[in-house]
Amino acid sequence: MTDSPIAGRVASDGMGIAYLDWGGTGPPLLLLHPNGFCAGVYDPLARGLVGRCRVVGVDLRGHGSSDDITDSGLLGNDAIAMDVLAVADHLDMDRFAILGVSFGGAVGIEVAVAAPERVGALVLCEAIAIEAGAREEQHFGAAGDDHPLAIGARRRRDVWDDRAAVLASYGSRPPMDALDPEALAGYVRWGFRDTDDGVVELACRPETEALIFGSERSHGPVEAFEALHRVTSPAAVMAGTHTDLDPSWFVAQAGALGVDLQLVEGGHFCLFEDTDRAVSLVDGNLRALGYLQ
Repeated sequence: MTDSPIAGRVASDGMGIAYLDWGGTGPPLLLLHPNGFCAGVYDPLARGLVGRCRVVGVDLRGHGSSDDITDSGLLGNDAIAMDVLAVADHLDMDRFAILGVSFGGAVGIEVAVAAPERVGALVLCEAIAIEAGAREEQHFGAAGDDHPLAIGARRRRDVWDDRAAVLASYGSRPPMDALDPEALAGYVRWGFRDTDDGVVELACRPETEALIFGSERSHGPVEAFEALHRVTSPAAVMAGTHTDLDPSWFVAQAGALGVDLQLVEGGHFCLFEDTDRAVSLVDGNLRALGYLQ
């Protein structure tokens, strides 16, 4: 089992997109992370899957070691999907599976629509893909109205003394305290960067996270939901039993894909809460979808 992934970088649409490559045997699996996180949050799950798949996590633009982006016009799910395909091209992955959580699930949907012949399986967990009516009713990214998640993102503390301070703080309060400690450690390791001043700062700028949650961005959750109807890849949909989002979103996603909704004990980040369970869920879904033998 690989102890630490190999970091890489590729040019896409004039910007640098980073990735972590855990290696492994078997067909390729691309991991796409939630908003504000980075590929490193998948570290324990990726290490648990390297005996089944070649595992690579992408730092979506504006996150992790990818270039900073604070222009809402550059943060559409469709544009970010092209970065994912650029990483796949760089690594000579002609065909691959996708695991996308939250924001990463919305991007995964766009990848599956943009390159249907290349996506052998699409596994979504709490993907941010919402019917237009539901978005309007809940004011999720509605025009002229900042969503509370965007407001919260802008308030995030982005500079810390060191990673130990981040771990102590994040690990003591929800929702991060529910994460597997190794997943949290992976996020803090790769989701923060050292500065010349001797402190550490969030790799994903609070404004980037806010723009992805907010109303200014083109091609967001509604377009991702509409794209579900054009997905032809074998797919699975999971959601947490105690999600803080509207469970009807995920019922609708499963309905659009014609699959059963799988409920996983836990919250919005349920797939990062219990690594052994997550490995079993991902492996089982990839086998059920015919991607793994």
